[in-house]
Amino acid sequence: MGRIVSNFFMSLDGVVEAPDQWHMPYFNDEMGAAIGKGMATNKAFLMGRVLYDEWAGFWPNSDDDFATFFNNHPKYVVSNSLEQADWNNTTIVSGDVRRRLRELKDATDGDLVISGSATLVRSLLRDGLLDELRVLVHPIVVGRGGRLFEDDTPRALELAGHQIFSTGVLNLTYTPAVR
Repeated sequence: MGRIVSNFFMSLDGVVEAPDQWHMPYFNDEMGAAIGKGMATNKAFLMGRVLYDEWAGFWPNSDDDFATFFNNHPKYVVSNSLEQADWNNTTIVSGDVRRRLRELKDATDGDLVISGSATLVRSLLRDGLLDELRVLVHPIVVGRGGRLFEDDTPRALELAGHQIFSTGVLNLTYTPAVR
């Protein structure tokens, strides 16, 4: 049985939007190793419509070292409005999304990985489908931008792992609390 695992770069004030504008000064070998370890169990990407549109517009035309991996790896986009997914190896998950994602988890031997897609992650956490939340908290206050948790609904999580990088970034892993 697979797991749904979410990854975020987050500022100290909770911003997850546009990490390309503030994240890179903190990237080092420690962070690269942590990200690589997570990618080792990645059997497919799971994403919302906005992230799909961003990545599908970038990766197929990229000569980046990771482009081949992203372009060939299986991808599932959760959307009730997307009618066609032209990016290689992409399947649309629509309709009864909860049921479809449960079936996908059952049929996957490894992790379905989300890198971003805060709206999707909030809904998965609410519906009890998120198995693990990994957050790389950067020692920077961004001030504005989308946050992972923008509503006021309490979400109990349990710390499952932590690491402090030499740059001051906290590598935190949470699982939903059992109460």
